[in-house]
Amino acid sequence: MVSPCLLYYVLFKYLPIFGIVISFKDYNLYRGIWASHWVGFRYYHMFLQNPDFWPILRNTILLGAYKLLFGFPVPVAIALFMNELKHAAFKRFVQTASYLPHFISNVVVASMVVLFLSPSSGLVNRILASLGIPAVNFLVDPGWFRTIYVASDIWQHFGWETIIFLAALTAIDPVLYEAADIDGANRARKLVHVTLPGIMPAVMIVLILNVGKVLEIGFEKVYLLSNPATYGTSDIISTYVYRVGLTSSNFSYATAIDLMTGVVSLVFLLSANYLSRKFSENSLW
Repeated sequence: MVSPCLLYYVLFKYLPIFGIVISFKDYNLYRGIWASHWVGFRYYHMFLQNPDFWPILRNTILLGAYKLLFGFPVPVAIALFMNELKHAAFKRFVQTASYLPHFISNVVVASMVVLFLSPSSGLVNRILASLGIPAVNFLVDPGWFRTIYVASDIWQHFGWETIIFLAALTAIDPVLYEAADIDGANRARKLVHVTLPGIMPAVMIVLILNVGKVLEIGFEKVYLLSNPATYGTSDIISTYVYRVGLTSSNFSYATAIDLMTGVVSLVFLLSANYLSRKFSENSLW
């Protein structure tokens, strides 16, 4: 049963690691990897000295940080809310309706966002018009891009992540709630002293994993929602790698950027795990 999963990781995660060698070479498609000339850390220096380095890094970190700051608490709060629901049918409906968007492709989600935010016929601008507010062209305003991306990402994925915390809630011993009732604790006190401590290990593990993915912003939705007018806030590492790697065929440069991103993400993950183990005694290892 485990072998298909292991095969997937071997074929698509471990074997491609060999390709990072081209980041240290002046890779030529016709010569091949081994026949291409070694250039050492030239492409790493090139990216660090690139005038676009800091804007791209800032955009990536801010987008990832906003996603973590505003997106992470939502599934925790929804799980706690659903745990308090007593009507089983309504609870199942809310759970199903909330995680269905997770299975919608990013292309469809981006198309829905474009339709809803259309300056002429979009639902949002129609509501604004009914309130006497002039139409806003959200998709060409750099100031709105991060809000649009984070909000659409929360809507798309919060239901799926809620399942993790609902599973953690079911593992809490009911005897603890019975003891709290005997002590006269109300719902708020049971939430603070029983429920939250009970799911805290799961919360910290998911938080550590999300911190490690701050720089790994999904390429598809950013690429589909961005345009040259919003590059000031929407141009991130993955879209830049796409342009220099596939569009400009500079594979060595793109690989060097991607490897640097992976190393920084590893540092974030290790740091978050260390701090969590030190202050909360919950960690990945």
